[in-house]
Amino acid sequence: MKRPITGYHLDEEGHWVAELECGHNQHLRHVPPWTLRPWVTTKEGRDGMLGTELECRKCERGEPQDRI
Repeated sequence: MKRPITGYHLDEEGHWVAELECGHNQHLRHVPPWTLRPWVTTKEGRDGMLGTELECRKCERGEPQDRI
């Protein structure tokens, strides 16, 4: 299920995490590059991707919302 990005936060290791409209969080790792997302490294890049839909596997599995 695709869900829009509504915000971001850093995890305890300093990696960016997208906050999705559904209440789930999704890591946006660029290093190592499992998915190439160079936009995640700058505020302008992240801001430009707000509203972009990401595939939410947690929704597909029926998992409860994440806590930030």
